[in-house]
Formats: sequence, structure tokens, C-alpha cells
Amino acid sequence: MAFLSSRLTAGFDFFDKQTKDMLYEPAYAAVLGEGGYSFQNVAAMSNRGFEFTIGWRDSVKDFHYDISFNGSFNKNRITQLPEEVYYTWGCGNGDNISNVGYALGSWFGYQTHGVFRTQAEVDGMNDPNGMFYLDGEWHLYYQWGPYGSMWNNMTWAHSVSRDLIHWEHRPEVLKPDALGSIFSGSCVVDHNNTAGFGAGAVIALYTSAAEVQTQSLAYSTDGGNTFIKYEGNPILTADIADFRDPNMFWNDEIGKWNLILACGQEMRIYTSDNLIEWTEESRFGKSYGNHEGVWECPDLFKLPVEGTDQQKWVLICNINPGGPNGGSATQYFIGDFDGKKFTVDNVDRYIDGKALWQDYGKDHYAAVSFSNAPDGRHTMIAWMSNWEYANVVPTMQYRSANTIAREPFLYQVDGEIFLGSRPSPEYDGAGLDQTVKVKGSCQILLANQAGEQFAINYDQQTMTLSCDRSRSGQIDFSPHFNEVATAPVHRKLSSIRIFIDNSSIEVFGNNGEVCLTSLVFPFSPLSELIVNKR
Repeated sequence: MAFLSSRLTAGFDFFDKQTKDMLYEPAYAAVLGEGGYSFQNVAAMSNRGFEFTIGWRDSVKDFHYDISFNGSFNKNRITQLPEEVYYTWGCGNGDNISNVGYALGSWFGYQTHGVFRTQAEVDGMNDPNGMFYLDGEWHLYYQWGPYGSMWNNMTWAHSVSRDLIHWEHRPEVLKPDALGSIFSGSCVVDHNNTAGFGAGAVIALYTSAAEVQTQSLAYSTDGGNTFIKYEGNPILTADIADFRDPNMFWNDEIGKWNLILACGQEMRIYTSDNLIEWTEESRFGKSYGNHEGVWECPDLFKLPVEGTDQQKWVLICNINPGGPNGGSATQYFIGDFDGKKFTVDNVDRYIDGKALWQDYGKDHYAAVSFSNAPDGRHTMIAWMSNWEYANVVPTMQYRSANTIAREPFLYQVDGEIFLGSRPSPEYDGAGLDQTVKVKGSCQILLANQAGEQFAINYDQQTMTLSCDRSRSGQIDFSPHFNEVATAPVHRKLSSIRIFIDNSSIEVFGNNGEVCLTSLVFPFSPLSELIVNKR
């Protein structure tokens, strides 16, 4: 498996094993030639113990990969490496390193970075934040820890796409300050200058997280590439520890801005004329839905019920833990909203701990929608992991990615309304998915020649769709990873659409009526698709 080609650039860092100081940076770079990498001035390090880090970036597929190990130089040759790598790494003053791709492929397994989604280039990421559409670009910020691949020092990193498939990383926009780390939040385009920062300014509301959590504002006058923090921050405080993740939107029905905030085990709803001064109007949720974990990352929007003349409001509530198959997940409520108060339909669906779930896979959390999306769309993206094991997934120098973009929709079965999520139209015809037509119960296996497999099981008798990754590759890093995720099916399936990326599989029954999102870590691609009738 050749990782290295003429489109790759690389950097090499050497650290003294005793002092941990970096040695000779940046003089000890490697130059890519036809035969591989050539070290410069390596002979000066003979017989010194070192720690060695390799990093390279693919300019076409936009992945970054880092590897670290211990070793030493002896007569201008790296020693003390794993045997299968050692024989490919002869080096001296100007000596070539050949077959690097083969060595790294055999030692570290299959490349885990995704191809057609947002993800951290390096370090760790989680919730998508502040998503909006403007001038042909989809802007997505996300929770990013710049000092390692585990959760730390939350900052808003920035990525942009014109097609929801190819993503460009831009510099981070909001960094921690005296009020705390920068937790999740939302952005809107203030077309009518209601906040006073200029017509078309991008306004961000986010949680400042320290010993207490408060809400702060920042504004951008260059389309969201840089932000200025408001001098009067914080603009909202509360008497509760968990007070976070503001999500705001313009409500034409009342001619005001609405804001929904996660507050412990409920949501608080506010109104404003100017995005700065907010009035609390109501609270929702204490007696409804799942309460096994903290409520987080809310959203609130209106959708038509397909096939009817009805319209309903959907309240999104991400919860950790408490998901239907363990850990973090996204529950939803359907009802009415008058601009001040949200009221659920059919209370019986949400009492006694009952809940409805947007995605039944193990790896779908913090789902929120883009504001200012074209054509009245409510395009959503979720973080693709689970807090049961997010900090220990077997990736190198980065952790986490997001789901593909999805379009929420409401559909009705036997008088009950459900929320579905179909892949966004940008993916249609892009060659990124496979659709299997089904008639009755079946099993779909995604497999490789090494015997690894991911099983999708549709049982028409029990009306369930499940995903089993117990044989999908590396699973031993967490006892919570080796679990089968099962979803109820509300009407018979006629198709199962599957998006397979390097370390994820997203499954859509009836093109989104039922969804399951799963991480996988095979040691080679799951490139075979086998359908078995049952």
C-alpha cells in the first residue's frame, strides 16, 4: 500500500530521548525523490538516542498522517525499530529511504482518515459548531483541541466547502480567553443589521466555559473568516452549572430572533430583537424524553410532513449518555412552536423515559443544522463518534470526523410522524455510495480478503435494522465498541443505501427513514459487498 508519491510533502522531527529537546530542527528535513525520501545531514546524529516523528500530507485527498517511535542512529543507520519496518529504512548522509509506503502500510494498517467529510487534520475534534451558508460556501466550525488528540482547550476550528464533499481547512477563529474555553454555539447572517455590526455580518453565539458557563457573542465582517469578540461579553448568565450550546435563528412568524439553550435536563427558549439582549420565554423537557445524561447541542426548526399539508416543528436534543445503543446520541421531539413555547404532539411518545432517536448507530452525536442554507434547507451534520470511546479510538495524531451532510424530513406511518435524515443531494451521482434493493429479510456483508466484515441485518419479521461490527477489524480498544446497534423500522424497507469511507459506514434504510452510523477500523478496505437473503 503505497502512501508516498510525488503529491506528498513530509516533515521530520528528532527529539533527544534524555532531554526531550528537538534536535536540529528544521535542518533535518527529507526530500522526496523518485526512489523515496532522502535525509539531509543525518550523519551528525550518529550514536545518539532519539525519538522520531514522521508527518506527511496528501495534497489530493487532504489527509495528514503522523507516526512516532523510538530508536537510535548507529553508523548512520536507524536501529531499534520494529523488524518489518527496519529493513526498509536504511539511511545515512543523503542515503535514500525506499519502500516507505509498503513499510508503513504493513506496520500501521489501513489509512483511517476519511475522504469525503470534515475531520480534524491533526489533534482532536468533536461537536460541529456555528454552521452557516453564505455566497456559495458552507462554513463549518468545530470543537478542536489544539494540543493533542484528546479533549483539551476547546477552540473553534474552521473548514469550508462548496459542495459538502471537498473541505478546505482555514485558520481557527475563536480561541480561549479570560472567560474560558470556547464551547459549542451557532452562527447567523444578520442580513438586516439588527445587532448593529453591519448588514450581512456573521454573528456567533458560543459558550464561554470556565468554573461557570456563560454565553458570549462575536461578530465577523469578512464572511466568517475572522471574528471580533463583543466587548460586553458575556451576554447571558444563569444559576445552573450546565448552561451551554446556544442555537439561534430568525423566526419570520414573530419577527424576532429565537434562541434555544441546553440547561442541565431541559431547554430554555429566548427571544431578541438585536441578538444581544435576550428575554427568556419558556422552558421545555423536564418531564419528556430520555434523561439518563446531560442535555446538549439543541436545535429547533420547522419542516413539512411529506405527503400531507401539515407542518411541524422539530426540537433536537443531543444527550450524553443515554443513547439507544449506549453512550451519546441524538433524540428529537415533534410538536408546535409559537415563537415562545414548544409543545409536543402525542405526549405518550415521550413520557416514562421513552424517546425518539434521529440515528440509532453508535457514532452520531451533536447533530445541528446550517443556518442561512439555500432553498429553505435545514442541512445537518453530526459528530461521528461516541463519548464512551472517543478518546481511545485507534487513529494516529488526530481523532474524530463528522458524518456526511443530511437533510432532515418528516414522514407519517399509521398516523405517527417520524424524523428521517436522507443524504444531502450533493452526494447524488458522486459515486460515494452503494444502494441495495431489498425484498424481505436480508444480510449485507461488507468484507475484505483478510476475513474482516461489517454486517447489516434487516429482519422484516421483527421490523429491525442492525449493524454488527464485531468482526470489522480493530475493536479491542474499548468494551463499548464491540456492540450491535439495532434500530426499529417503521415500514418495510425497499432499499438500503450505504456510504463507506475509510473508517466509517453510514447506513440509510429507505433513503433515510432509518439511519445507523458506525465507525470501523479494518486493516484493509472493506471493498467486497455480499447480499444474503434470509
